[in-house]
Amino acid sequence: MKIVVIGGSGHIGSFLIPRLVRGGHDVINISRGTSAAYVDAPEWQQVRQVTADRHLEDREGTFGDRVAGLGADVVIDLVCFTLDSATALVKRLRGETGHLLHCGSIWRYGASRKLPISEGSDSTAEPLDEYGIQKRDIAGMLKGETASGGLITTSLHPGHIVGPGWHPVGPLGNFDPSVWQKIAAGQPLQIPGGGTELMHHVHADDLAQAFEKAMQSRESAAGEDFNIVAPSALTVRGYLEIAASWFGREPHSEMVSWEDFRETTTPEHADTSWAHLSRNHCLTIEKARSLLGYAPRYEPEQAVREALQWLIGNNKLKVQIT
Repeated sequence: MKIVVIGGSGHIGSFLIPRLVRGGHDVINISRGTSAAYVDAPEWQQVRQVTADRHLEDREGTFGDRVAGLGADVVIDLVCFTLDSATALVKRLRGETGHLLHCGSIWRYGASRKLPISEGSDSTAEPLDEYGIQKRDIAGMLKGETASGGLITTSLHPGHIVGPGWHPVGPLGNFDPSVWQKIAAGQPLQIPGGGTELMHHVHADDLAQAFEKAMQSRESAAGEDFNIVAPSALTVRGYLEIAASWFGREPHSEMVSWEDFRETTTPEHADTSWAHLSRNHCLTIEKARSLLGYAPRYEPEQAVREALQWLIGNNKLKVQIT
């Protein structure tokens, strides 16, 4: 098939596009052309690159024409963040493309009420920010589009994406490199809350696998939305214990209030920690397993360790992992 990937040079596309090429597909990547894939692979030599500024072209009303003009059987949209943008693309591709797959986010869910969280349940409160609201509304629009007999669509909603090339969400729910340095040195960490809050990661290649399987199972995936995460979630305390063992250390931590935690770090890191930990997410992947055959290879700690090894090996993080 001819497949157009929108935003394929980032976290997900770095793994997805080589998979699609290996599958024998004709692949076109639309991106701003400002960055290369995180993982070098020979398959990229077979990919046609199209440079476009989606934000600008959405404003001008021309982006949908650009995508439709490529004549794709399948369009995989990895970088759509507003309902207006998603709706415009759907309208233009209706009758032109066989299948549109959209990358959503587990932040379409607000704070958890019941665990694990399943698609379409009342397990969470409403989304907590504009990003999550837009992702929720896009998923709803896509389901309605397919249910009404329009474009065949599918939305996949990943957890905290992990892989070589970028910093993972760490044990305190943020991206502060000093957290890893303290763990590696056996220094104590102040943990906000109770230490039982949950984070649900997913390796970028497992997410790429899910997109590939959804594309291959169009009848089962039509009009559906899927949680795409690792088989298990990590608690703050458990994550810290596992991470400390990588450096030959015992975990040392102190539970503190959120107010006191904010005194120990920057507002940005504190806000990021709150955003992740206050949601307290743990999701089920049973729907993706049964309808798509989704079979993640990575437990969350394996994905995080691989990301850390890449950061250390490329001098992006100054610690030593054993």
